[in-house]
Amino acid sequence: MALFLDSWAAELVAVVCVAACALYLWFSRAYSYRKNRGVPYAEPTLPFGNFRRTILGQEPLGETLQKIHNQKPDARFVGFYGFQRPLLLIRDPELIRHVLVKDFGTFHDRGLFIDDEEPLNKHLFALGGKKWRQLRIKLSPTFTSGKLKGMFKTIQDCGRQMAEVVGDLAARGQAVEVRELVARFTTDVISSVAFGQEINCQRDPEHEFRRWGRKIFDPTFNSGVGFLLSMISPAVMDRLRMKAGTTAVSKYFQQMVADTVAYREKNNYTRKDFMDLLIQLKNKGYVDPDKGEKVEKGHENGVAATDKLSMEDLAAQAFVFFVAGFETSSTATSFTLLELARNPDIQSKLRDEINTVLKENSGVISYDTIAKMTYLDKVVSESLRMYPPVPFLNRECNQDYKIPDSDVVLEKGTPVALSVIGLHRDPSHFPDPDRFDPERFSEEAKAERHPYVYLPFGEGPRICIGMRMGLLQTKVGLVNLLSKYRVQTTEKTVKKMDFHPRSIILMSKSGVHLQFVKCF
Repeated sequence: MALFLDSWAAELVAVVCVAACALYLWFSRAYSYRKNRGVPYAEPTLPFGNFRRTILGQEPLGETLQKIHNQKPDARFVGFYGFQRPLLLIRDPELIRHVLVKDFGTFHDRGLFIDDEEPLNKHLFALGGKKWRQLRIKLSPTFTSGKLKGMFKTIQDCGRQMAEVVGDLAARGQAVEVRELVARFTTDVISSVAFGQEINCQRDPEHEFRRWGRKIFDPTFNSGVGFLLSMISPAVMDRLRMKAGTTAVSKYFQQMVADTVAYREKNNYTRKDFMDLLIQLKNKGYVDPDKGEKVEKGHENGVAATDKLSMEDLAAQAFVFFVAGFETSSTATSFTLLELARNPDIQSKLRDEINTVLKENSGVISYDTIAKMTYLDKVVSESLRMYPPVPFLNRECNQDYKIPDSDVVLEKGTPVALSVIGLHRDPSHFPDPDRFDPERFSEEAKAERHPYVYLPFGEGPRICIGMRMGLLQTKVGLVNLLSKYRVQTTEKTVKKMDFHPRSIILMSKSGVHLQFVKCF
């Protein structure tokens, strides 16, 4: 019996050794892909490729790509691997221009796995090809300056209320976790303009709407690993069809949209918000132009008659507007407040501008007074440089593509990425990159810099459609706070930012803890 067990154990060890050797050879052959083609590459490790720390939850995906960006400072592009799949990270600003703009037809899709069984996935960020283009054309008129001016009162009302909430906290000398504070402000804004819901979660932080918002961006619910797998292995994600709790989220938001649309149509109720514009797209196929605004060709005839948004389409756009609008703006605003607290001289200069412009305009915070605050724009731009909420961009090559000025040919289906935070913190583009300096965004400084090294909203046809809305609510929040309070660091304020290792967006693991002091 003992002899039989010894023989069986020996055979098992032999099988395991053979399997391990075969696996090693398979990965070794895969990992020689870039080397054999003369492409500079970041050295992978078996079996995770270049994503071991991301997959093990030790660092966020954005930081992993930033490290790959930094590994080859003289290279125009760098090869890397997701498990055995070869990817390419582009570093050269001119090549970035080609991928995002000049050769957009070859890189128009993100190449992510999208669960087409989920109705809320039919939104602009997820779609590709012809469907994306048709929807982009339809939605573009919803973000004109005229439409944003119509929504401004709602945004400002929420900003004023945030300042009142901060006043209560300041009176008690209480420190604030500002990311949560600002997220409640942006949730109020987006819930109102996107869903027509006045929820006031600034006074009721446990409102159901805010709880769903937290859940969506809880790193344990929507982690960078899931996004990574959808990018490097869409086929596996398709087979797994992991829902990660999204069914409940989907039902909640679909029902909210259906109820809002039904109420407005039954009562012939309209208001100047995003939901009203989506209802126009549902019923007519186009958005009514602002006074004096030209209607885009196609919106007034064939497209309107035959290509209206379905209720599922409408719900998906409202949902992604909420997801993209509340979290990225709260992230940008909280990091801006952090840097202003760390740099009181810059904060004083910004407050002087805010108070001067408001005094010249009878103290009224309006769309036009915000536009006059040029130093505010520099401050927000510099914050987005240091802390881009979405720290990377990804695309997929949809046909064989010869990289300009090289002999390298990307095969169809190759994932392509660029590190936004890597570019923003690259000393060759932004000297002394860890220093907060709004003057990097003076007109003179911008003119001397390549335009494709600063990409907080992406660029080209797939640039963030809600960019102006995001910037507007960030600025409104800052003006309401800084016109009344000084912000300063506390003992709980982190000295070195610790980004959450499971989050897709830049998110502080420890929070952003600051204190507000009333100005007299």
